[in-house]
Amino acid sequence: MLEQEDDNELFEHFKYIVDKGQSPLRIDKYLFNKIENISRNRIQEAASGGNILVNGNSVKANYKVRPSDEITIVFEYPPREIEIIAEDIPIDIIYEDDEILLVNKRPGMVVHPSYGHYSGTLVNALAYHLKNLPLFESDDPRPGLVHRIDKNTSGILLIAKTEEAKTKLSKQFFDRTTNRKYIALVWGNFDDDEGTITGNIGRNLKNRKVMQVFPDGEYGKHAVTHYKVLERFGYVSLIECKLETGRTHQIRAHMKYIGHPLFNDDEYGGEKILKGTTFTKYKQFVQNCFNILPRQALHAKSLGFTHPKTGEEMFFDSEIPEDMAQAIEKWQNYAIHKLED
Repeated sequence: MLEQEDDNELFEHFKYIVDKGQSPLRIDKYLFNKIENISRNRIQEAASGGNILVNGNSVKANYKVRPSDEITIVFEYPPREIEIIAEDIPIDIIYEDDEILLVNKRPGMVVHPSYGHYSGTLVNALAYHLKNLPLFESDDPRPGLVHRIDKNTSGILLIAKTEEAKTKLSKQFFDRTTNRKYIALVWGNFDDDEGTITGNIGRNLKNRKVMQVFPDGEYGKHAVTHYKVLERFGYVSLIECKLETGRTHQIRAHMKYIGHPLFNDDEYGGEKILKGTTFTKYKQFVQNCFNILPRQALHAKSLGFTHPKTGEEMFFDSEIPEDMAQAIEKWQNYAIHKLED
């Protein structure tokens, strides 16, 4: 049930060459018979996410294997267990009680341990802060996490401190009853003040590290993003995004899909000067903004949910971090001076 909105690494777990005498068989059944300790449902989820490849191409769960097919199945977590090392890393706590903890994650901090990031993550910091709680003595690399955000996205994260809280909060995210809003600076001007983007999101078939929108729904998972324009600066716009679903890189992939990549998003094309003039002065201005904000301009600003113990409706808001606030201010000033010219 864990909602995903972050930049997971992928790991190749299994590779098979189908025997020459193999009769036609659905690939989910084939892999279920081949891989120990795996559920059919997990295989089907991997297929719908575009993570099962046959001869280099993604296939659906009902694909019939053929003799000599080369099958690769990829999952989002390494097969080995990850030991959580408690580290005394400062975290910005917004709210805490016996059931829940809310933090304002700084940009650049990885949320959970994964390949290449076994220390220095938010989970390592939480393991230290909550070291006396049973939930944080596990080898689970995601104890207490009910949703996630990208390494280079800042903002509010909700953490459960008990198993009961984790179950109830996870269900709220799964049932889409939470209220999550993000602030983003994106390239381009919009024709309308608000809109909705709908399109399945799955792994890019050529570059497995980024996500792609599949409008026909052939691959990926259903995803819906609502957006509203807050300010227009001519060549870029400040928008608010409300998530109806929580797919990996959802806002980043959806905004690229409609032609408005996030400002300085190097994985989705936003690190180039996509709008504006050819004047050297303008190019230098944009480069200065990139230097101030060396990441995608995305902040998880607010979160509303029902408290898992008391049933109280809770809402939390956060300040836009300094790097993003400075970049927005520079664009505000640019827009004002542009109007005066």
